[in-house]
Amino acid sequence: MNYLWGGMILLGIVYGTATGNLKEVTEAALDSSKEAVSLCIVMAGVTALWVGIMRIAENSGLVEVMVRKMKPIIRFLFPRLPEDHPAGVHIAMNIIANVLGLGWAATPAGLKAMEELAGLEEERNVQRVRPLGMASDEMCTFLVLNISSLQLIPVNIIAYRSQYGSVSPAAIVGPGIVATALSTLVAVVFCKVMAKKLK
Repeated sequence: MNYLWGGMILLGIVYGTATGNLKEVTEAALDSSKEAVSLCIVMAGVTALWVGIMRIAENSGLVEVMVRKMKPIIRFLFPRLPEDHPAGVHIAMNIIANVLGLGWAATPAGLKAMEELAGLEEERNVQRVRPLGMASDEMCTFLVLNISSLQLIPVNIIAYRSQYGSVSPAAIVGPGIVATALSTLVAVVFCKVMAKKLK
């Protein structure tokens, strides 16, 4: 990626110089830098708000209740995951954060879930020989579901639309729900079909 971005920047500078538009290239670079800082400030505020709400929900016990309610869904999606395994809690937390559009808040839970799933796979490998570093069915399913990411409130997109002057930043909510619901449905079907094929 570093080579790709570096090459694109260099190509832009060379092209701007060759066509006599170096001044415009310089102005665009400065304007983009200013916009990036402005967007970071907006996103920091949005992040602080939603992470704070998540923290309140955790401290009030609401997240714990939601995780318990999600146990049947986790059992359906991860049938080989042992009952009350720590990975289940982290998976549920990740899904809840993604549904609320809090991708940045979902990341720590997602990393912890992957660590727990990797530990579970190591325990299983004591009984049978399997190539080292190979992802388990649960890890693959979790990754696919995390990427498809059902969202009820696409906070990031709403913030971006608001930052760039959209008249109705939240108008994306309806289409976002439909698109992410379809992508998640396809992800679940794909994971179930692949799990049956590999048995």
